[in-house]
Amino acid sequence: MGVLAAERIKLTSTRSPWWCSAVVVVLGIGLALLIALVTNADTGGNSEEGPPLLTPTVAVSGVSSFGVMVLMIMAALTVTSEYRFGVIRSSFLAVPNRSKVVLSKTALVGVYAAVLTGVLSLIAFIVAKVIVGDDAPGLVLDGNWRALYSVPIYAFLCVMLAIGVGVLVRQSAAAISLIVLWSLLVENLLGAFGSFGRTVKPFLPFQNANRFLSVEEYAGDWHWGVWGSLIYFAVFVAIVFAGALVLVNRRDA
Repeated sequence: MGVLAAERIKLTSTRSPWWCSAVVVVLGIGLALLIALVTNADTGGNSEEGPPLLTPTVAVSGVSSFGVMVLMIMAALTVTSEYRFGVIRSSFLAVPNRSKVVLSKTALVGVYAAVLTGVLSLIAFIVAKVIVGDDAPGLVLDGNWRALYSVPIYAFLCVMLAIGVGVLVRQSAAAISLIVLWSLLVENLLGAFGSFGRTVKPFLPFQNANRFLSVEEYAGDWHWGVWGSLIYFAVFVAIVFAGALVLVNRRDA
């Protein structure tokens, strides 16, 4: 508990976590508000195609995409900043079991991210529902609860992955580049290469995570179910995190 208390003090005594949390709140609720207003405007325009498809997955997309990305960057910085300023040496001197330090940090930031995204997902859905009402018949939770509870699970795993990457590379720029480019660019590019893309897409970690987040049919030749995609992503995260624990105990701080 002492290690957890120390990590809590380090997390709450700096400004960056608070600023990151504020950005997540604005992105999560603001995007839901914007999407709902656009849906209302299109509905009022008497479009022959009818109102755009607004589902729980779309309503919480600001939290599950941009919000979680910000939390991943914050999580990576909790590690790389300590390496940059030498704080990690003091932590390892005070707690010789380095794995306990990393695990405590992961548990604290991961639970915080899960609670924050879980609450924001519910608020984003309510905001969208209040604005569009019955004009979005697909915006219902009956049979779509996964759109809400999948976000905190995804956020916790992403924080775990970000801290693992931060421990492996130990530099903020490198860690953030890997996290952002891999999830937003590399996997989408790989999936766009015709038959090669269709073959590798089911084996890309973030594509599997996105499939778990979506309550709609997610395109691709999948070899397992939706929960299999979550397990696949979780195994990928566990491998990276285990590698980080091995390295942090073998090399100098």
